[in-house]
Amino acid sequence: MSVAETGAGAARSFAINPFGPQMIDDPYPTYARMLQASPIGVEGDDLWIFSRYADVQRVLRDPRFGRESFGSAVERVFGAGPVSESFNRWILFMNPPDHTRIRSLVSKAFTPRATERLRASIQQVVDDLIDPMEASGSFDLIAGLAYPLPVIVICELLGIPEEDRDRFTEWSAALAEALDAFSLNRPDIVERANAGALGLTTYFRGLVARRRQDPREDLLSAMIAAEEQGDRLTEDELLATSVLLFFAGHETTVNLIGSGMRQLLLHPEQLAKLRADPSLIQSAVEELLRFDGPVQRTGRTVSADVELGGVSLHRGDRVVGFVAAANRDPAQFPEPDRLDITRSDNQHLAFGAGIHYCVGAALARAEAQIAINTLLRRFPTLKLQDAAPTWRETAIIRGMTALPLSV
Repeated sequence: MSVAETGAGAARSFAINPFGPQMIDDPYPTYARMLQASPIGVEGDDLWIFSRYADVQRVLRDPRFGRESFGSAVERVFGAGPVSESFNRWILFMNPPDHTRIRSLVSKAFTPRATERLRASIQQVVDDLIDPMEASGSFDLIAGLAYPLPVIVICELLGIPEEDRDRFTEWSAALAEALDAFSLNRPDIVERANAGALGLTTYFRGLVARRRQDPREDLLSAMIAAEEQGDRLTEDELLATSVLLFFAGHETTVNLIGSGMRQLLLHPEQLAKLRADPSLIQSAVEELLRFDGPVQRTGRTVSADVELGGVSLHRGDRVVGFVAAANRDPAQFPEPDRLDITRSDNQHLAFGAGIHYCVGAALARAEAQIAINTLLRRFPTLKLQDAAPTWRETAIIRGMTALPLSV
């Protein structure tokens, strides 16, 4: 990939590929080089890449960096099918006022206060999942805990019946993979993504019909009630929002728990600190989010001419903010490549910023805090079986396919 370095002096050739295969196993050496060169303009394109903390934070917060062209980009990549119909109604990819209208409806279920009320039930789910592990000498953290925990929790919040909860694995994985399709020419990803979006949308259409007849005390029933009032949510928005909440409600948390535990086990001095003082779990999870977070980058479109990072951007230009690179920016974080679970003033961007700040951030934090502390309490000799795991073939959402541990 040919790009131009423009951040210091005249533009010159700079050999780096921020979207290359090296970004799967270990993107951080590339991020270090990107931070030195940022901003980077892609030659022959209207695409700019930003890596420095101040620039990425502004991309996330400034309303001049929006989602105006996202719909056309989705249809160009995926066609006018299930992915386009769903993605174009996700608040993640909306601008105000539609974004504000829908987000205000769902955010009440994910406030810190609402999440605190869930801590006891989250703890019970964690204990139930860990109980069978104690009898064995080893287990896969992803399959045994990191994946089922957030799935169970989001399913309970949405009102998805227990007997249906094993149906979604392939569909959800296909949507996670779909996010990479914008920078990869992969017809197989497009095909799987459309199948996944269709499967999830069809499932929720059936569940919505059941909940119309038999409403429950769950988030899906609350959204149906709002849709039936006729002024808050259309039926298509209801279905797309249900798909988004299920997908986002577990996909990144799986990887936060998995990657977080791996990093603690790779840093025994930090692990020992947390074992000695479990009250450090809140700052520990924040540091794990900063150090190796689940979401690596995000895209925006410039809606009005603006200057950023020393370059002039014009309406219609596309920008990519590398969140994970910004979280390693030495201008913001002293010794950014050092894991420090006691790090103070840790204003990382792992959950985004601005109007698209992760609506489920408090829930993800609670699940990770409870899962990690419970693992450390119940398995005092937990060890990695393999320090070099197999990573999922997704660059935007970073996570492992498995994490074998021995007890």
